[in-house]
Amino acid sequence: MAVKRITTSGIEITEVYTEPSKINELPGEFPYTRGIQKDMYRGKPWTMRQYAGFSTAEESNKRYHYLLGQGTMGLSVAFDLPTQIGYDSDHDLAEGEVGKVGVAIDSLKDIEVLFDGIQLKDITTSMTINATAPILLAMYIALAKKQGADLNQLSGTVQNDILKEYAARGTYIYPPAPSMRLITDVFEYCSKELPKWNTISISGYHIREAGSTAVQELAFTLANGKAYLVAAQSKGLDINVFAKRLSFFFNCHNNFFEEIAKFRAARRMWANITKQLGATDPGAQKLRFHTQTGGSTLTAQQPLNNIVRVSTQALAAVLGGTQSLHTNGYDEALSLPTEAAVAVALRTQQIIAFETGVTDTVDPLAGSYFVEALTNELEAAAYIYK
Repeated sequence: MAVKRITTSGIEITEVYTEPSKINELPGEFPYTRGIQKDMYRGKPWTMRQYAGFSTAEESNKRYHYLLGQGTMGLSVAFDLPTQIGYDSDHDLAEGEVGKVGVAIDSLKDIEVLFDGIQLKDITTSMTINATAPILLAMYIALAKKQGADLNQLSGTVQNDILKEYAARGTYIYPPAPSMRLITDVFEYCSKELPKWNTISISGYHIREAGSTAVQELAFTLANGKAYLVAAQSKGLDINVFAKRLSFFFNCHNNFFEEIAKFRAARRMWANITKQLGATDPGAQKLRFHTQTGGSTLTAQQPLNNIVRVSTQALAAVLGGTQSLHTNGYDEALSLPTEAAVAVALRTQQIIAFETGVTDTVDPLAGSYFVEALTNELEAAAYIYK
C-alpha cells in the first residue's frame, strides 16, 4: 500500500505533477506572486540582518560591532522581557529576567551605549518590540537626532505588532483597543516624520513557533495585517501612504517547497487584500517581508546538524523572495549563540548569495508544476480561515 505523503499543513503531495500552471505574470507586477521587484536579487541581495541582544547594552554593542565586522548588512535588536512589557531592570517583577532573552533598556543612556560607535544614518535597524514600541522608537529617534542624522533618510523597522502578542507570545500591556490606537499613532507620526521607516512588522514567526502550521501562519498573519489596515483607515489615514511602510515577518521551517509556496502565496494574497481595501499605488500593494529560520526546529542533540537545517530553510526563504533574512545559530537550542555560531549563520547567507547561483534569475522555481500547484493550494487553504 502506497504511503500517503503530506506537508506539515496536511496538504497531500502527489507522486508527480503534470498540469502546467497558467502563470503569465512577471516579477514586479500585480499580484507579485513572483516577487515585488522586477530584478529582485539581480539588483541587490536581500539584507543579511542578524538578530542579537543580550545582557547589558555594553555587551550587545560588542556583538553588533562583531557582526558588522563580519559583513552583516543590518542590525536586529532583541530586548529582554522587562523591556518588552515596560518594567525597569530594578523592578521587583523584573527579577531573574533582566538581560536574559535580550538586552535590557531602561533609559535613553542605554540606547546611546547600545549603538555606541554606530552611525544610525548608515545602517538599518529592526527592533523586536511591541507593547512599548512607541517608547523605544522615540529613544532611537532621539539618538539619531543627537548624531545629526536626517530623519527623512532614517531607515529601519519597529515590530509594533500587538495582535500576535495576544495570540502567540503574551508580551502585551494594554487592552486591544488602546493598543491599536498606539500602533496607528506610530503609522501617522512616521508617515510625516520618518517616511523611510517601516512602522510595523506583521509577524507570523511567533504564531508558527507557538505551534501553527504553515497555512495557519499565512492565514492569521494576513488577517492581522488586514485588521491594521482597517484600523488605520478608520483613523482617516490614506492606505496609499501608510501601507507602503508596512512589512511582514515570516518563519521558515523544514518543509522546503511548502515554505517557498507560502511566501509566494502571501504576496498574492496581500496584493488582493490591499486592492480590495482601496490601495491603488503599487507600493501599497506589495508585501515586503523579513524571514527568520525556525527556532523550534533546532535540536540540542547533535547541534552541528542544525547548520544543515538552517541552510535549507535559508535557501527556501531566498527562493521564496525574502527581502531580509536572519539565520539562527546552530547552538541556540543550548544557549545564546556564540560568536562562532553567529559567524557560521552569517556565512550561510553569504554562500547562498554569492556562490550558489540562485540569485542569478528571478523566481527560478516559477512554472514548476509542483510549486505552482502548492502555491495555489496554500492560498486556498489559508482563505478557509477567513
